[in-house]
Amino acid sequence: MRATINISVPEMMKKEIERETKAGGYVSVSEFFRDVMRERKINSLLQDIEESRREIRAGKAKVLRSLKDLR
Repeated sequence: MRATINISVPEMMKKEIERETKAGGYVSVSEFFRDVMRERKINSLLQDIEESRREIRAGKAKVLRSLKDLR
């Protein structure tokens, strides 16, 4: 099921969005924004993974040998 979101942007941004949509080979502005949101989600996940790696390197990790170790 699809939902509609209406946004208001300055004219210069509208033109930039239209250029990016065309340059990126997107069929529509909606497709462009869906891709932008997917990219943001991926970047967020990558940041979470990197934070986890830093914690592991800092010795804040626990090796789990079974589900009982979660307690």
